[in-house]
Amino acid sequence: MIHNMEWYRVFYFTAKAGSLSRAAEELFITQPAVTHSIKQLEAKLGGQLFIRTSKGVTLTTEGEVLFKYIEQAYHFISNGERKIAEMHQLIEGEIKIGAGDTLCRHYLLPHLQKFHEAYPSIKIQVTNRTTAETVALLKEGKIDLGIINLPLVQADNKVQVQESIQIEDCFVAGLKHKHLSESPISLETLLQQPIILLEKGSSIRTYIDTFAESQGFTIKPEIELGSIDLLVDFARSGFGIAYVIKDFVSNELAEGSLFEIQLKTPVPPRKVGIVTLKGTPLSVAAKHILERMIQQEPPHN
Repeated sequence: MIHNMEWYRVFYFTAKAGSLSRAAEELFITQPAVTHSIKQLEAKLGGQLFIRTSKGVTLTTEGEVLFKYIEQAYHFISNGERKIAEMHQLIEGEIKIGAGDTLCRHYLLPHLQKFHEAYPSIKIQVTNRTTAETVALLKEGKIDLGIINLPLVQADNKVQVQESIQIEDCFVAGLKHKHLSESPISLETLLQQPIILLEKGSSIRTYIDTFAESQGFTIKPEIELGSIDLLVDFARSGFGIAYVIKDFVSNELAEGSLFEIQLKTPVPPRKVGIVTLKGTPLSVAAKHILERMIQQEPPHN
């Protein structure tokens, strides 16, 4: 067991300086204090470490053996301090993020592009999962933070949720159903058409199912798919009316390849959430990108 690290520090500086007085100057202590520390270390190790000469001190054979290890330890400490400094300066580090496909492409990617341009040496690992799976990965310590659709179906006191941008969902269709976009319609009228939704288990699907139930209806989709991009493709091809995130299909709406079908009672907007684990400090890099996502709204597609 190491009883006193200061003894080894004094030993190291004395060996490097080759002089008790110079070691005392570098350590900002008195020469008697240097002598006392060395004697304490020699007593603990059971042997002499220095030989006094007319020019100062030199290491004994035992002292030379010890010095090799202490010098190596100082190099490790120095390297550790340098690495920490590099991490604080975002010269080195790693971020592990979990996010669903849609949020990853339309929300996270613009932030990551800017972050990577500013800090190219930071490694970025992204895992695509649903909201529930992302929260599970976070609790297992496999990611630093997660990007999820709010609200969370089930609250979790181990997870801290911070709200980011507000998003709106909407129903869209291609040319085949364009006539339905001419004026707002009721949900009942809409549900008489073929509906295309994400598969059950996604937060977006849960959100629209819950909304429909609050209006006294149950949605029975004609087609269920695994991604927003597929919903867009199927709606554009005339297979039915898809429920998507309006903010992320702004280009398609603007160019006229998709048409928004408005409801008389609109679906309430919701927010993107960023989840972290309570009581677990983030790395400097992860904290930096978290602040960027909370404070800045990324460009839509």
